[in-house]
Amino acid sequence: MQVPLYQAKAEFFRMLGHPVRIRVLELLQSGPMPVRDLLAEIDIEASNLSQQLGVLRRAGIVVSLRDGSTVSYALAGGDVADLLRAARRILTELLAGQSELLAELRQAGPESDRRADTDTDTDTDTDTRAGSGGRAVERAEACGER
Repeated sequence: MQVPLYQAKAEFFRMLGHPVRIRVLELLQSGPMPVRDLLAEIDIEASNLSQQLGVLRRAGIVVSLRDGSTVSYALAGGDVADLLRAARRILTELLAGQSELLAELRQAGPESDRRADTDTDTDTDTDTRAGSGGRAVERAEACGER
């Protein structure tokens, strides 16, 4: 039985879902790096780095290169670097939206909080999840506030 594409994508993103793996991929964007340099940059135990590199290697995201006793790693292709750049753009937009919301909250002051407490419009089931309003609803749901 073939795995549905959405499930394969979920597994792919789960594989990327570790801070050390993301940091390794970011470092490798500039070219191959010896393991000793990765260790110096990431500041984790060698065994932990080895484990994370193994996950990336088995997934085909990175390749290992040996030159004598030196083992280096490189990105397997340019698509990974493109994905990291896309993630950076998305995060930049999300964080910009959050800072705008924070600025609005600070500017509104405590008087708007009192007005919001007396508001009777609590229908949140009709949100479209678009724009910063959708993000606020998603954050509230993540905190169990819905």
